[in-house]
Amino acid sequence: MISTKRAAGLVVLLAGALAIVFQPPLVLSIRDTLFDGYQRLFPRARKSSPAIVVAIDEQSLARYGQWPWPRSRTAELLRRIAADDPAAIGVDILFPEPDATSPDGSGDVALAQAIRGNRVVLAVAGLPYRDRRFLAPPSVPPVRLFVPHAPPLVKYKGQLQSLPMLDRAAAGRGLISVGSPGRVVRRVPVVAQIGNVYVPSLGVEMFRVAESLSSLRIDARGSDRLILGLGNYSVPAQADGRLWLHFGHSDPQQFVSAANLLSGKVAPQVLRHKLVLVGVTGLGLLDQKLTPLGERVPGVEIHQQFLEQIFDGGYLHRPAKAPWIEVGLLIVAGLLLIAIVPALRVWKSVASFAAMMGALAAIGLVAFKTGALLDVASPAVAIVLVFVTVLTGTLAEADRQRRAMREAAARVAGELQAARRIQMGLLPTPDTLFRDESRFELAALLEPARTIGGDFYDYAMIDADRLFFVIGDVSGKGLPASLFMALAKTLLKSSAMRGSSDIGGVLDRANIEIGRENPEALFVTAFVGILDVRTGILEYSNAGHEPPYSKAPNSAAERFELADGPPLCVIENYSYTTRYRQLAAGEWLCLLTDGVTEAMDRNKGLYSFGRVEAALKEIPDSATPAEIIQALHQDVQRFVDGAPAFDDLTLLCVRWRGEAFSER
Repeated sequence: MISTKRAAGLVVLLAGALAIVFQPPLVLSIRDTLFDGYQRLFPRARKSSPAIVVAIDEQSLARYGQWPWPRSRTAELLRRIAADDPAAIGVDILFPEPDATSPDGSGDVALAQAIRGNRVVLAVAGLPYRDRRFLAPPSVPPVRLFVPHAPPLVKYKGQLQSLPMLDRAAAGRGLISVGSPGRVVRRVPVVAQIGNVYVPSLGVEMFRVAESLSSLRIDARGSDRLILGLGNYSVPAQADGRLWLHFGHSDPQQFVSAANLLSGKVAPQVLRHKLVLVGVTGLGLLDQKLTPLGERVPGVEIHQQFLEQIFDGGYLHRPAKAPWIEVGLLIVAGLLLIAIVPALRVWKSVASFAAMMGALAAIGLVAFKTGALLDVASPAVAIVLVFVTVLTGTLAEADRQRRAMREAAARVAGELQAARRIQMGLLPTPDTLFRDESRFELAALLEPARTIGGDFYDYAMIDADRLFFVIGDVSGKGLPASLFMALAKTLLKSSAMRGSSDIGGVLDRANIEIGRENPEALFVTAFVGILDVRTGILEYSNAGHEPPYSKAPNSAAERFELADGPPLCVIENYSYTTRYRQLAAGEWLCLLTDGVTEAMDRNKGLYSFGRVEAALKEIPDSATPAEIIQALHQDVQRFVDGAPAFDDLTLLCVRWRGEAFSER
């Protein structure tokens, strides 16, 4: 029987699939926002420059007066453009009323003369109603349809266009309606319907005039694409005759100021054989369009980018099957989440969810790079809702698990505290062990990085005159290291207490015995010594441990020679070397683990041997071993400044008093 949380997830999944199929406004808004994001990530590289905009900009208005200009000046501008032999001229300006500056109509006559014979395409704007001035449909080239059914093109009831006198002089007429004011322009009509007439866009008509084509051809490619034939070029559009325009960043180099052109400051080759668009850009936000790149551009630039798109290629297209692909992605991911989320831990569920979202994002990006517009945002939103729904259903169980884990953790913490007390209880204390001893002084400190650790020290009198001491460090941390530490400490001390060989032999026996009880293949570094408290002769050996420091009265602290042998349990049957050293009266030894030298501050800097030597240098000769350990420990604490410890810290200090020092 299906669980409640899985059933709730299935309901959300079904609702998401239906939303993608029927595409309510919210889904369309999410989709368009995603596609805008793709365009911002991968804007079209503007490779070719087939179209130039002659802009009636702020500079032009400042020099020649506010808009609208007298038609005679507009005529002069068109003649200047035509003189440079462009491929075609597209005028993104409407002249529906007679020239107010020339009541006799001379201005309109001059403009008509400038238009006639110069491959000029005038603008037509689609209207949702029929304008009484333009009841007849626009005069456009024949459009031949080779499609099984009439395409569902964008339809307008009427149009706004230029005066009949001007219209008759033009070589063509093109639609300039590209989007509602204030909204992002994403798709532009390649061809639309005004009444029963098929009207090409301004860019398409300019291209037709430039190529001297007598008609346009529209073919169907499947059920979701129309192909507009333009000689050697073809423009793929959606079934409704609109094209998803791939925008490039606005380029001021593609604009020429009308003022500069009228004053003769533009070289003829700038416009020669180009598709020239004429538009007003100096009227503030009056004709500004917002692109998916977040740029506000003059409306005439939309037509310019459309013309560039024809030459550059790399079209965008949304397949008719895209919604079903998106539903498929949603169902696969949603069912997988419904199946695995209740069975996995929360972090694994989150990781699976994140992986699915990453896969969706990758699919969408790859599709866009190949020119296909696939909406992965809507499935992603639905998947988020499915995930949250199913995960919410498992939170109660997860909460119960957390409570059980907290109770178990409390028990483990109590056991670890008990283990710490036991571990620390295994360490000897000099205050009770050597209370009446006057021939030497000894002090030690162990500070685990965790509750329990792997460092250890030990000492004992082998007989009446010989003091055994050891400091060691077990590989690893935590409970396994602490258990191995207890074994190593016990066997080292046991080997030394037999007293039948030198200190190297003590390490030899310990190496064999510890190795027998080492299923986890751990190892131990250790420095061991036997001090004859009558003569001050130190017998010592080192198994891969940090060498200790020594300091005689009125002398500098010095470090012992480097390690003699490898750590215990590394090389089987290794023979460790015994060394000897005569201590001076009052000389002390300071043994330490790498928890001292490798203590780190908040910036991951190491305490280092240099700081050890500097700290020991400042300690006076009269300091006791306990004071020496305390001074070094405090210097380490100042250095780390509260940073968490990563390793156990252990110190052991022994001073041979000798007769001369004892008499002081």
